[in-house]
Amino acid sequence: MPDVISQRLFDGKVCLQLLPRAAYSARDAAQSQTLGVTLERQQGIHAIDSDRRVDFDTLPGVLAYTPIGVEVFSESVTGGEYLLMRLDEPFADEQLPCVTRRVQSSGNRRALTLARAVRRLLLAPQPDPLAFEQCALGLVDLTRQKIDTTQRITSMSFVRVLEQIAEQFHQPLTLAQLADTYGQNPLRFLRDFTQAMGLTPHAYLVEVRLQAARRLIERTDLSLANIALDSGFAHQSHMGSAFRKYLAMTPSQYRSRF
Repeated sequence: MPDVISQRLFDGKVCLQLLPRAAYSARDAAQSQTLGVTLERQQGIHAIDSDRRVDFDTLPGVLAYTPIGVEVFSESVTGGEYLLMRLDEPFADEQLPCVTRRVQSSGNRRALTLARAVRRLLLAPQPDPLAFEQCALGLVDLTRQKIDTTQRITSMSFVRVLEQIAEQFHQPLTLAQLADTYGQNPLRFLRDFTQAMGLTPHAYLVEVRLQAARRLIERTDLSLANIALDSGFAHQSHMGSAFRKYLAMTPSQYRSRF
């Protein structure tokens, strides 16, 4: 499993970190302003500036902004890939809106797109400072827009779709199958899913398969051809196309690095 991958920007005033999928239990009284974006679904227990612990089920595309001093406890038995950006106070004061509590938006397509771009840059052998800085400031700029502070309720039918994808990602899945699980027609399901996730069902399925392939490459000696099939890709070249598109490297290069 890869370690946390970090990159400092703007003369060390900003630190980008890619946190891997792994079990964790952490309590952090924020010493810096932080922005975080979920790249994978993550379930566990958390407490935000309170002793009251509640279950959470966080989907990809959640952008969270936590100001200095807000204590966050979070625990998960599986974790999930997460992009974290820490900003030093003077720099943050110039760039971020003034808030006193943690705020977040769900299904944030722009945040997810930027976070995936940063992930690609962090995994690249040679860092590109300009691209890093542009993506970082793009995420900062999102906080200046109206932030949705309401917590969206995930219906049980929607959860069943996510569980179906988690259990059957290695099999061919159709929009009709997923819509049937959701209990609505395919068009209604497509609209609801895309709004909630910031990704279409197909894009989300590819991401789940990509994450599964990455874990098999990191943790096993299976051939890339077998990993492709076990992860739900039609063949090795199909998996290679996904790696090049979303991670800017081939599966072989990924195996060499990790």
